[in-house]
Order: sequence, then structure tokens, then C-alpha cells
Amino acid sequence: MATLAVTQRADLTDAQWAVLGPLLPGSRLGRPPEHAKRTLIDGIRWRVRAGAPWRDVPLAYGPWQTVYGLFRRWQRNGTWRTVLAGLQGRADAGGLITWDVSVDSTVARAHQHAAGARRRGDLQAEPPGGNQAEPADHALGRSRGGLTTKVHLACEQRQKPLSIVITAGQRGDSPQFRAVLEGIRVPRPGGGRPRTRPDRVLGDKAYSSRANRAYLRHRALFARAPVGLTGRRDARGERQFANGSALIMSIPALR
Repeated sequence: MATLAVTQRADLTDAQWAVLGPLLPGSRLGRPPEHAKRTLIDGIRWRVRAGAPWRDVPLAYGPWQTVYGLFRRWQRNGTWRTVLAGLQGRADAGGLITWDVSVDSTVARAHQHAAGARRRGDLQAEPPGGNQAEPADHALGRSRGGLTTKVHLACEQRQKPLSIVITAGQRGDSPQFRAVLEGIRVPRPGGGRPRTRPDRVLGDKAYSSRANRAYLRHRALFARAPVGLTGRRDARGERQFANGSALIMSIPALR
């Protein structure tokens, strides 16, 4: 395929496309599409980065309906999850993932229009969840900041997300600890069972419940935290928890 002109500073480079392209679904039989897949993906990335309405996607990326249609179709059939898993497996094979995993969360404000969805997603013309179950509350809740969604994240020390769990904004961090760790599934290059076990887990005292400590012991996972996951204040834990800053720095990049 011929090189495409990079129309925006954050569009995919040729090197990035060489990695991403082989992970995408093949083209359908029949008439070739009018708009290149790379251009549409750049349009999706522009919209996610800018946070603008879909109708405001620049025409350089194609009609906004086509850009949104690709995003929604791949969201519903699980293509985006497959692509993420492929990129994670490639990074792990290249030694680019450190298996010291930090766990934390962040809250994102939701626009007031986000509360306009049906309470029962199965009654919508197009069910929202695709091949994944949609939370009953649509991961939308009320906290001091108004309508919010909380993102629970497990991140390795080079700021690569390994697992993401979405809940309503008022949900606590500790109850999601197990779900976040169990969401880590990085494919192995030669096939077989994916890797699910970190070398070490880093977290703050929000995750210091007895249930979480028992879960870590059950999986024989080593943990460090200023207070909590080890059950006591530990100067070594305070120093080593500084590595948790990788997760803090990864959140703006994820947004």
C-alpha cells in the first residue's frame, strides 16, 4: 500500500502502521472501500484524543458516519480487544513489558447527555455492549463531581495498560482489585495459555482489605504498598511504591 500523507501531527506514522496493520481484520470481498482503513483509524484517534462530537471529525479522515461506523462495528465484534491483545503480546515478546504491575483508579467526568440512555440496554435498537456485557448502570454514577465514570487500571512500569475495568464513579477501589488483576491476559508468542501473573503488585492503602491480602496469598503474589497490602507500614514498601508513578503518568496518555 502506498504511503499516506500524515495530515495531523498525531496521525499514525509508517512505522506505527507497519505494526498495527497486520493485526487488523482483512478486507471484505467485492468493491474496494472508498476510504482507506488507515485514514479512518486516524479519524477515530483524532476524535478520541480531542473529545469532540463525531460530527466534528475533519473531512480529511472521511465522512464522520464512516469513521463512527468503523469504530462502532469493531467495538461490537471485539476487534479492538483483539488488537490490544496482539499489541500486548508483541510488546511482551520484545521484552517491553515489565511485570511489576501498579493498580489504581481515576475518575472521569461524564457529560449530562450521557444520562439519556435507556435503563434497559436490551430495549435499544442496537444493544450497547456488543460482545461484552453492558453494566446495568452503564458505568455511570453520581459523586461529588456530578455524573462520573471510574476507570480501574493495572499498568506495568513502562506505562502500558494491561487491564481496565470500568465502573460508576462512586464505586470503591478495593472491591475492583481482584477483577482488575484477573483481567490481565497477555498472549504468548508461541501460543498456549496467556500470561496472567505479575511478578509483583504495587498499590496504595485503598487496596489494603483482608480480602485483597488473602487473594494475593492465594495466588502467591508479592505485593508492596506504603500501608496495607503487606498489612503493616513498611519503609521498603514506601520506597518501592514510588514505582507506582508509572501508572499515574500513564493515565493522561490513556485519556
